[in-house]
Amino acid sequence: MRPSLVSSALVAALVGFGGSGAVVLSAIQAVGATPVESASWLTALCLSMAGTSFWLSWRHRMPILAAWSTPGAALLGATAVGGATGPYDIQTAVGAFLAAGALILASGLLRPLSDAIARIPGAVAAAMLAGVLIAFPIAMFDAATADPLLILPLIGLYLVARLISTAWAVILVIGAAVAWAMALDRVAAIDGTLAVADLTLITPTFTVESLIGLALPLFLVSMASQNLPGFAVLRAAGYEPPARSALTVTGIASIVTAPFGAHTTTMAAITAALCTGPDTHPDPAQRWKSGLFYAFFYLVLAAVGVSLVSAFSALPASIVTTVAGLALLTPLMGALKAAMAPEETRFAATATLAATASGLTLLGVGSAFWGLALGLLVLGLEALARRLKG
Repeated sequence: MRPSLVSSALVAALVGFGGSGAVVLSAIQAVGATPVESASWLTALCLSMAGTSFWLSWRHRMPILAAWSTPGAALLGATAVGGATGPYDIQTAVGAFLAAGALILASGLLRPLSDAIARIPGAVAAAMLAGVLIAFPIAMFDAATADPLLILPLIGLYLVARLISTAWAVILVIGAAVAWAMALDRVAAIDGTLAVADLTLITPTFTVESLIGLALPLFLVSMASQNLPGFAVLRAAGYEPPARSALTVTGIASIVTAPFGAHTTTMAAITAALCTGPDTHPDPAQRWKSGLFYAFFYLVLAAVGVSLVSAFSALPASIVTTVAGLALLTPLMGALKAAMAPEETRFAATATLAATASGLTLLGVGSAFWGLALGLLVLGLEALARRLKG
């Protein structure tokens, strides 16, 4: 066995967990989850990553890696960036997670649903994602305004570190943030014992507003921003992704883990690229084994989820805000590029971006839904105008 199968999986797990873990923590803060619920959320996510990655890689003999939905966490976290509590409580969020998982499962079982999602213009979907993501870098600079001594050095470190390695820059900033906060005596006292991972059942609450304003956008951004790119990564490496099987498995995993607080399980994209190339193994038929090691490392992360949440909770809220903002700068850049590139949909994408980023709430439904609806309305009106002129 080649050591690169293990090392590639380890790097993918560390980059996936460390690079966007702060975004998940921002979502946890937004719903006001208790420490026990927060630890359950993170533990359930890691278990889901492990189980789905192991099964899909073993079943299809491809390096198929799962990941939590970073855009989905950003969607929820954007309702209350900066450590505040948003309009959804943990019970309502869990209800939305269950609904989003059911939609992913349905898209794997029902081809018409997946085809309908595919027909949403990519530029409009990207603009909705950009409108969600942009709240985090803005909140990061708000934090820098309030506490420049703590935050500005971390931003400066990231700007230099990304020139060397974009994948590892955020992880480096996390380590530096802990050290810098300790040097400034900004870290609260924590229990030094290593807690055992635990799962806590959370009773879901379903409301029309949360199903439309949270569950549906969560499903859409997860499909457009992680599942579809994840399939593209596999195709680029010479594999034919089992799309319907992957959607079915991740949908089931999302439904099973949602009552424990976990939000959507999706295909990995950026981290998956670390395990699909020749650096992992020169023989493409052998690279699937990296998915098994990736699953093992997520089992290890699941075992220490309680301690990780406890450690992060001891840091200033502005640290989590800053790390999340830095982690989402590159996805924001990609979303903006995809949104604004096609000239024929540029106005609709701009309207979608503006409405989503505004935080507009109507009838209890959040801005992500209204941004998407506005973009589709603009496209519909433009199509109608062309027909009338013709």
